[in-house]
Amino acid sequence: MERNFGSIKWTNFHGANLAYLVEQYERYVENPRSVEASVRTLFERLGPPPVTPPEDVSGEERGDPALIRKVVAAVELAQRIRTYGHRLARINPLKREILSDPRLDPAACGLTEEDLRRMRAVWIWPEAPAGVRTGLEAIAKLREIYTGSLAFEFSHVHDPREREWLERQVESGGIRPFLPPDQQIGLLKRLIEVEEFERFLHRTFPGQKRFSIEGIDVLVPMLDELIRRSVHDGVKNVMIGMAHRGRLNVLAHVLGKPYEVIFSEFHHAPDKERVPSEGSAGINFGWTGDVKYHLGAEREWEEADRREILHARLTLANNPSHLEFVNPVVEGYARAAQEDRQHPGFPKQDMSRALAILIHGDAAFPGEGIVAETLNLSRLRGYTTGGTIHIIANNQLGFTTESSDARSTAYAGDLAKGFEIPVVHVNADDPEACLAAVRLAWTYRCRFRKDFLIDLVGYRRYGHNEMDDPVATQPRMYEQIQKHPSLAEQYAGRLEEEGRISREEVEKARREVEERLRRAYRKMKEDPPDEWAAMKKEAPVPALPEVETTVDEETLRRLNRELLRKPEGFHRYPKLERILLRRAEALEKEGKVDWSLAEALAFATILTDGIAIRMSGQDTERGTFAQRHLVLHDPKTGRSYSPLHLLSQARASFAIYNSPLSEASVLGFEYGYDVFATDTLVLWEAQFGDFANAAQVIIDQFLSSGRAKWGQRSGLVMLLPHGYEGQGPEHSSARLERFLQLAAENNWVVANPTRASQIFHLLRRQALLLGKPAERPLILMTPKSLLRHPQTASPLTDLTEGRFQRVIERPGWENRADRVERLLLASGKIAVELEERLEGEQAGERMHLVRVEQLYPFPEEEILRAVRRFPRLREMVWVQEEPRNMGAWTYAEPRLRAMAPAGIAVRYVGRPERSSPAEGFSKLHDIEQRRILDEATCLTPTHTASKPGGNET
Repeated sequence: MERNFGSIKWTNFHGANLAYLVEQYERYVENPRSVEASVRTLFERLGPPPVTPPEDVSGEERGDPALIRKVVAAVELAQRIRTYGHRLARINPLKREILSDPRLDPAACGLTEEDLRRMRAVWIWPEAPAGVRTGLEAIAKLREIYTGSLAFEFSHVHDPREREWLERQVESGGIRPFLPPDQQIGLLKRLIEVEEFERFLHRTFPGQKRFSIEGIDVLVPMLDELIRRSVHDGVKNVMIGMAHRGRLNVLAHVLGKPYEVIFSEFHHAPDKERVPSEGSAGINFGWTGDVKYHLGAEREWEEADRREILHARLTLANNPSHLEFVNPVVEGYARAAQEDRQHPGFPKQDMSRALAILIHGDAAFPGEGIVAETLNLSRLRGYTTGGTIHIIANNQLGFTTESSDARSTAYAGDLAKGFEIPVVHVNADDPEACLAAVRLAWTYRCRFRKDFLIDLVGYRRYGHNEMDDPVATQPRMYEQIQKHPSLAEQYAGRLEEEGRISREEVEKARREVEERLRRAYRKMKEDPPDEWAAMKKEAPVPALPEVETTVDEETLRRLNRELLRKPEGFHRYPKLERILLRRAEALEKEGKVDWSLAEALAFATILTDGIAIRMSGQDTERGTFAQRHLVLHDPKTGRSYSPLHLLSQARASFAIYNSPLSEASVLGFEYGYDVFATDTLVLWEAQFGDFANAAQVIIDQFLSSGRAKWGQRSGLVMLLPHGYEGQGPEHSSARLERFLQLAAENNWVVANPTRASQIFHLLRRQALLLGKPAERPLILMTPKSLLRHPQTASPLTDLTEGRFQRVIERPGWENRADRVERLLLASGKIAVELEERLEGEQAGERMHLVRVEQLYPFPEEEILRAVRRFPRLREMVWVQEEPRNMGAWTYAEPRLRAMAPAGIAVRYVGRPERSSPAEGFSKLHDIEQRRILDEATCLTPTHTASKPGGNET
C-alpha cells in the first residue's frame, strides 16, 4: 500500500478494498501494532473507515462492531459472486439442472436474508441500479447478472483500471440493451438462413463432409455484429482465421461466396470428370487445390452510414487441417494491413485500421501449443495488432474425445487467463446474449487495445464430420442433442410468444431461403461455375527470369558511408566501433566485402529502390554470430538506432525485431505479413537453422504448398544458419533435405551460397520479383563460420558487374582440362573447405570443383557444361558434410545419374547414414571432417577405376 497519503480520501476506496480496510480497522482498534505500518498511518490520518449502517438502524446499533462485520461479509459475498458466479451460470445449452457453489451461499459468509435486508444496497454495491435498495436485492441482482446466459471471468486481469471498467460495463447493463423488434426479426431471419443452408447440404449431398455449424449457429450473427461495429469505428480490413467447423456457412453468409460455387465443389471433380472428389481446383493447370472446407475467401464489404458509404475488405484465411496454425498467419495479415511502409524508419502502425478475429476449437485451443505462442505475440512491439477477438466455437467435444480427456483445465479457454485476457462464456442458445458478448469484446478492444476471448458454448448436432456416427462414442449426449430444438426454432418460438412475429411469417422466411438455395443449385447444374479459373492464371513459372541486380560503384560507396553514420551524441560500443570502421575500407581498391556488409548493402539498395523490408528472428538485430549489428546500442545512455534508418535516399520503411523464443508462431506471422504486404521484402532468420524444426507445420502446410493449394503467393525469405562446425546435433543442420523433398512445381528457391556477392544478388533479386508471377519463397542456407572467412568475401566488382551464379567453378580449369579425372560437386561450407584443400594437393590438378550454390531448381545446364569440358573425366563425386540420408545427396543423386555420360561413375563422399544429424563431440567431428576431405581429394587406382554408375563410399 502507498505510504504517501497526502491526496488520499476515503472516497478513493470502495468494494472489496473498503471491506478489507474495515476489517483491518477492527484489528487496529484492538491492537494498533497488529496491522502494517502503512495501514496504521492511514487510520491515524483519516480516522475510521466511513461505515454507515442503514438509516433505519437504531442509534445504539450504529456503532455496533457486529453490524460492521456483517456489512464487510456482504461486500465479500458480492465480490465472490463477481469472481465465482461463472460456476453457477447457465452457459451450457445441454444442461438444465440448477448448479450450486457453497462459496456463493450467504450462510458461508455468516449472513442471513434478514441481515442483507437490513443493509442498504449502495453499501454493498455503490453503483447499484435504480430500484435496487436493500442488500438482499443487490445480492439477487448481482447473481442475476453473473449467473445467467453470460458468465464473466475478470479476476485474472491484474490492472485494476481494466478490471473495474469491465465490471462497470457488465453491472450497468450497457452491454445487453433492449433489442428492438426489427433487429430481433432480422436476427431470426439470419439464423434461418444459417440453418436452412446446412439442412439443404445435408439433404442434397448426404454423407459428404461439411463440418456443420449446427449447434453454434449464432456464430454467423456474431461475426456480422463484430464486423459491422468494427467497420463503423474505422476498421478497413477484417481478418478471420478459423478451422473447419462452420466454415462453409461463414464462407456463404459472411464472405459472400455464391451458393452455386459451394455446391459445385460438392458436385464436381476438379477437371469436370464424373468422379467423386473433394477437390476444388483444376489439377491439369499445375495446381493441386484443396478440399472445400480449407478454402479462404475475400470480400469487399460495403454499408451505408448516415453520412457516407463505409468500405472494408474481409479476408478469411485459407487453413489446413493443422487447425490452429492459421492463428499467427492471420495476425501477420492484420499487422501488415495496419502499417504504412512508404516512409523511412520503422513503419507507422495504426491499430484501428485492421482487426484480427480468430475462431478456435474447444479441443484445439488448450491442446495445440501454437495457440499459446500466438497469444504471447499479442503485446510484443514487433507483433501486436492492438487486440484480437478470440471466439471458441465450443461444441464440447474433440473428434470423439471428451473434454475430460482433452484438457487439464475447467474451461476450454483457461489458457487465455495466463495472458490476462478477459473471458466471457456465453450460451449459444441465447443469441441476444451472444451479441452482448461481442459488444463488450469490441468495446474493450477499442479502449485497451488488447485481446478478448468469447467462449461460445454450444454443441455439435452431427458427428465430427457427417460421415461418422457420434452415437457410438457419446450415446447419452447425442440422445439429448437429437431431442434438442435448433436455435432458429427456439428463437422463433420466443418471438412468437412475445407477439413479435407469427408462425406464418416464420414459415415464409424459411421457404424464401430454401427457394434461393434451390435456384442456386439449378443454376450450378445448368451452368457449372469455373471455380478454378483463377488458378489457370497462376500457372507455375517454369524458370526465374533474369533480373538486373547490379548497383553502381558510387551508389554503394555512398551507402556504405551512410551506414557508418551515427546520431549526434551517440556512443558506440568501443569493440564494435573498431569492427564497423573496418567496413569503411572494404570498398576501396584492395578491400573486399564480407557477408554481413554485402547483406547490409543489399538492404540499403532495396530501400532506396522504394521497397520496404521487414526482418525478424531470435537475436536478429545483432545477429546470432555477432555479425549483423543493424541495431546499435549506446552503452552510456541505452539509446538505440538502426543505420538503415539514416539513409538519405531511402524511400520505404525498414523494420527489424528480435522475436520471442518461438519458431512456429513467428514464421507463421511473417508468412501472413508477407502474403498481405506484397510490396515488402519479409525475412525470417532462425537462430540456428536446426530450429526451423519447430516451425515445420508452417513450412509444410503454408510456405511450400500454399500456392499449389490456394494460389497464394509468397516471397518470404528464410535465413537458416547451416554448416558442420562441431557444435552438435542441434547446431549443425538446417535439414536441407526436407526443403528439397518439398521442392516441386517451382514452388521456391533453395540456395546454399558461399560468397558475399551471392547473398547481395539473391536478396536484390528476391525484392525485385515481389508482386510478379515469378515471386516465390527463398530458402537460404546461410553460413556461420564462413561469415568472416576470407574465401567468402567478394571484390566490389562482383556487386557492380556480377549476378547470382547458380554454380561457381574452381578457377583455372582451362589449364587443367585435359588432366581432370574427377568432378567434385559440393554445396555450402564443405565446398569452401574442398577448394582450400585442392590448392595444396598435387592431385588437385586432376580434379575440378563445382560449388552448387542453388539446389532447387537444380542447375543441370551449368553442371552439364562442366562435365563436357573434361575429356578424361571418369567420375562425378557428390561431397557433403551431412549424413548420407540427409543433406542434398538423395535429391541430387538421380539427377546426377541422369546427366552422367556413359562410362562416368557417380559416387558419394560424406558421413554414413545416421539417425542424428551430427556428432556431439568436437573431436569426433574433426576426425569425420578430415576423413571426408581426404577421401574426396585423394586419387587412388580404386577410385579412378570406379565402374559407371558405381556408388562407393
